Amino acid sequence: MAKDYNNTLNLPQSDFPMRGNLPTKEPNMLKDWDETERYYKLMKKNEGKPLFVLHDGPPYANGDIHLGTALNKVLKDIVVRFKNMSGFKAPYVPGWDTHGLPIELKALKKDGVDPTSIDAVSLREICREFALSYVENQKGQFKRLGVLGDFNDPYLTLKPEFEAKQIEVFGEMAKRNFIYKGLKPVYWCTECKTALAEAEIEYAEDKCHSIYVKFQVEDDKGIFSAMGINPSDVYFVIWTTTTWTLPGNVAICLGPDYLYTLVKTNGQYLVMAKDLVEPSMRAAKIDEYETVGEFTGRELEYIKTKHPFLDRTSLVIYGDHVTLESGTGCVHTAPGHGVEDFEVCKNYKEIPIVVPVDANGHLTEEAGEFAGLSTDDANKAIAKKLDETGHLFAIEKIVHQYPHCWRCKEPVLFRATEQWFCSVDGFKNEAIGELSKIKWIPDWGEKRIEGMIRDRSDWCISRQRTWGVPIPIIYCKSCKKPIVNDETIKAIADLFRKEGSDAWFKRDASEFIPESVVCECGCHEFTKETDIMDVWFDSGVSHAAVLAERDDLHWPADLYLEGADQYRGWFQSSLLTSVAWKGAAPYKAVCTHGWVVDGLGRKMSKSLGNGIVPEDIIKKFGADILRLWVASSDYHADIRISPEILKQLSEAYRKIRNTAKYILGNLYDFDPNTDMVDFSKLTELDRLALSKLSELITRVNEAYDAMDFHIVYHSIHNFCVVDLSNFYLDITKDRLYCEKADGEKRRAAQTTIYLILDALTRMLAPILAFTAEEIWSYLPHRACDDAESVVFNEMYKELNIEVDDAFRQKWALVYAVRDDVTKALEVKRTENMIGKSLEAKVVLHAEGALYDALTAMKAELPEIFICSQVEIANDVSGEFKGDCEGLSVTVLNAEGEKCDRCWMYSTTVGHHSEHDTLCERCASVLGI
Repeated sequence: MAKDYNNTLNLPQSDFPMRGNLPTKEPNMLKDWDETERYYKLMKKNEGKPLFVLHDGPPYANGDIHLGTALNKVLKDIVVRFKNMSGFKAPYVPGWDTHGLPIELKALKKDGVDPTSIDAVSLREICREFALSYVENQKGQFKRLGVLGDFNDPYLTLKPEFEAKQIEVFGEMAKRNFIYKGLKPVYWCTECKTALAEAEIEYAEDKCHSIYVKFQVEDDKGIFSAMGINPSDVYFVIWTTTTWTLPGNVAICLGPDYLYTLVKTNGQYLVMAKDLVEPSMRAAKIDEYETVGEFTGRELEYIKTKHPFLDRTSLVIYGDHVTLESGTGCVHTAPGHGVEDFEVCKNYKEIPIVVPVDANGHLTEEAGEFAGLSTDDANKAIAKKLDETGHLFAIEKIVHQYPHCWRCKEPVLFRATEQWFCSVDGFKNEAIGELSKIKWIPDWGEKRIEGMIRDRSDWCISRQRTWGVPIPIIYCKSCKKPIVNDETIKAIADLFRKEGSDAWFKRDASEFIPESVVCECGCHEFTKETDIMDVWFDSGVSHAAVLAERDDLHWPADLYLEGADQYRGWFQSSLLTSVAWKGAAPYKAVCTHGWVVDGLGRKMSKSLGNGIVPEDIIKKFGADILRLWVASSDYHADIRISPEILKQLSEAYRKIRNTAKYILGNLYDFDPNTDMVDFSKLTELDRLALSKLSELITRVNEAYDAMDFHIVYHSIHNFCVVDLSNFYLDITKDRLYCEKADGEKRRAAQTTIYLILDALTRMLAPILAFTAEEIWSYLPHRACDDAESVVFNEMYKELNIEVDDAFRQKWALVYAVRDDVTKALEVKRTENMIGKSLEAKVVLHAEGALYDALTAMKAELPEIFICSQVEIANDVSGEFKGDCEGLSVTVLNAEGEKCDRCWMYSTTVGHHSEHDTLCERCASVLGI
């Protein structure tokens, strides 16, 4: 009989919705999204709404995605989904960086091709096929994450229309005199055999020897002679950590206002900064010395010294870049190997620029007897030579931060070469001025990028490789002068738009340069530049080539969202090209995220064996768990991940999912179009739940707008666990299971849980993309909803549920009293006096105002406490005292018999002869 009573509502147990197994379900959902063109329908549905554009920073198409890429794409997808559900049309056009050395090297390695044995066009075809294959690979991997976007028409930096626009932007920058060619020291990777920009440099610890070298005075300008000292007994002592650069030394630089001392030791006189004498002597293990003279750096200018092993003079000069942080204060100056050295030597016309190292990192004939040696071998050989000739003053082992190539991870060197540069100084102040107009998330990002731009030297934009966009410069065959003007730029851009940049390598200049183009010398014949553009220039002009060119986007972007390393990368190259091209920033807001690290905060690496790939997470847990990991983290800092963290998130996900599953199970017979109960007829408990929901909606919308997704996650999870599972849903089980199916009390509870789940599903949709769609597919809908997809519907803005202070105070008291009652019930359960709480009668002991308040709500309390009876006693003699001031609790066995249907104990059980196991309420519900 009890079984029949419990099946009165015909709960659909055999075909119960919302079973788990995300790894199996999600691919089928993705297939449906593709077949039904989910993204394109979303764009059509939101047509006419204000446009919100998140511009995608293009990843390299040279490998599978990693967790950092997954983090980035999911963050973007959360933003885009939320905006599309919040009154905007928010397109997402994914992009890929398809040029550059990483792709060229990997493509050649994959095909086993020697780049010296293949022509440029064939090499570029290999690179193109390689890049496009990884575009397709990554496209599938991004889709598997649940990312919605225009994957049918992404932007690629190798597309002809992109390359053409890139040429036009270059032309505009050249017209404003921001592009020039010059001899300057640049970062040079001997492994990759190309120049590098600052954004392509990483610093890593490097073990090396620092050496102190003596340069003998050749011409003292009478300074030391006037002191009665033979100039040939005087030596300037320099210090360097790059011994191999000594063949490039042409000067010794001093600080103009620093004090330099003449130190006498072992019959020689040494010149070094006064403040650095003691550490320098300690390095040389010299204890006995005396100071015999003192000068400012400015006074020693133009003294000539002999190079220690080459037939060359090293001139003493001064410069403001000299510091007293280390060394001797006498700075070894090789303008061919350092920017500061190069700049200071430009002030002295008599100083030559010597570059005795070739593109492969080997010393040239200008290095004398060390010609042909690699820089590593030269370090040892030169140090040995200096020691043999008596010029080595001291040598020490040190560990310092040294620049490395971000691609091959090998140490780089500074090397003066002819390169094309973008003159950042020409518009630096204009770029810095734009920063204050941009919203930076976090706000410290503004100062970070400002410092980088303020300290930036000119941007080397030329690369000595093949796979990329050619620098659109032609040279006069006769006088070799470079030519770039509106006519040449238009001709090249038109050619690229029609045939792609391969045409540069296939065609002679005469085939596309108009006959009207003539050099100043009168020559009509031209050659082409062989260098290609830095890939940071490629991606840096994407704002022009994508945002300004596509009808479904707008310029500037509303948001750029990338890793914090892009302050020196894409954020900066985009800003610089945009300001140089259009005089304004290409974005209104910039948001950054940190690095993915393991559970202990360590960087993931093969050597530590702590790497996790997105594919493995998705196979085991499903993409929604990975998406939940993204949303649960304060992503502005480094984000930790580990199997333990994923397991914890899976448990949190299960709580959210089970909440939805429970609600759906109780809405199987509910039609919101006909069964909704007016708010005025809801119980106070229902109104309380909806007021909590209303607070959640406000908090979640604000957090989404601020891109604080961890607040969204924690707020929703807390609501599901605390406000729903532990309180409202627990309390309303009796109403949902035992009241009349279409009765007002049950419909009121169904109305409440329907509104809760409807709102929750929408709030979850940007994060739990798959789960939200699954819930939506089972959820009953109102006529105003779009039942096809949750993302076709808007977020709740608010609920018109009004509660006053008296209401809030009453329910604050209920929460406090219920906590004490729950503890008292648990004590009696532990003592085996009761099993379930329905076996109990609760007596509340209180006096005064508390007694009056409890008495006023006595009828509601059995439902709230989930017990069978509640009494209020006007005394303080209760057995259990908890945290609620003035309250004590006694738990007794419930009176009466247990009802077979609702399981509550009641003295009315057995009043009906035909149903002697039912209480009066259940008998009434069944129409007895």
